[in-house]
Parts: sequence; C-alpha cells; structure tokens
Amino acid sequence: MATTRRLPRAERREQLLDAATCAFARAGYAATGLDDVAAEAGVTHVILYRHFGSKAELYRAVLDRACERLSHDVGPSTGDYDDTAIPALLRAAAADPDGFRLLFRHAVREPEFRDVVDGIRSASAEIAHRHLDEAIPAGPWQEWATQLIPAFTLDAVIAWLDAGQPDDPARAAARIRQAIQGVIGAAAG
Repeated sequence: MATTRRLPRAERREQLLDAATCAFARAGYAATGLDDVAAEAGVTHVILYRHFGSKAELYRAVLDRACERLSHDVGPSTGDYDDTAIPALLRAAAADPDGFRLLFRHAVREPEFRDVVDGIRSASAEIAHRHLDEAIPAGPWQEWATQLIPAFTLDAVIAWLDAGQPDDPARAAARIRQAIQGVIGAAAG
C-alpha cells in the first residue's frame, strides 16, 4: 500500500465516507467488509478505525450523509409537492448516485438501517397524501396511490440512474410526472 498522506481530520472523514459510499453501493452492506472500504480509500485499517468504531457505525454515517445531501438538494421532507420536486430529486440523485442507491436500494433491505429509509418514505407518503387529498376520494384507492406514488418515483429515479441517465432531468421528470398522472387517474376512477 502506498504511503497515506496526512489529512486534516474532517477531510479524512469525508474521504472515508466517499470510499465507503462507493464500496457499499457496489456490493451492499453485508457483502462489504472494512477491508474493502480501506482498500477503496487507500488507507490502513488503523486510519479507518480512528474515525469509525465499526462497520455499522460507518454505514450509518454514510446513510446519514446521503440523507443530509438529499434534504439539502430536494428540500425538507415536510415540504409540499410542486413542479420542482421531481426535477430536484433527479438532480440530487445525479449528484450522489451511490448515496441515492444506498438509501433506496440497499438500506431498505437491511433491518438494522431500514429506519433511515422508512422515515423518508413516511414523510413522502404524507406529502403525497396532502397532494392527493383533493384529487382522489378518501378510501382504499387514495391510500393505494399515497403509498405507490412515492415508491414508484424513487424506483423510477433509480432506473434512470441505472440506465446511465439517458434523458436530461427535465425530460425524465416529465416522464415520471406523466406516469404519476396515470396512477392518479386510475385511482380517481
């Protein structure tokens, strides 16, 4: 291993979080060891353990940072849905694709970390409910749409990332909005 350059603590922590995000996004939490993260960062285990006491602590820090970035780029999860919401979500995903995938593809499968994603999904469903309350009569169809639209939107963004972002964010947002309108129309009956 090459000699590791001494970095200020905050800068080293960000480097480790970047490397961990990449390593965890590639293989998921269970299949990624601290050896993988240390190798990705080009550091020794000693340096890694100076910043994070365990793999779980490191993963939680990666997820927390991804949530902070998402909140910064999209806005608070208590906000309302408007025409800027989906383009902002797409831009946030494009800015941190590994973090986005970790939150909505990997962490959701990890019981120890599912609370992070559950909080985001719960807030998204609340926003969807407020938005759909006037468009769809109360009842099972409204509840279906309230749960489906946020989940569908996140899955669509991940598909867009996985496809290599073939559309610009505005075109992708229009396609996602069109599908959401179809769900609303179907639920409204």
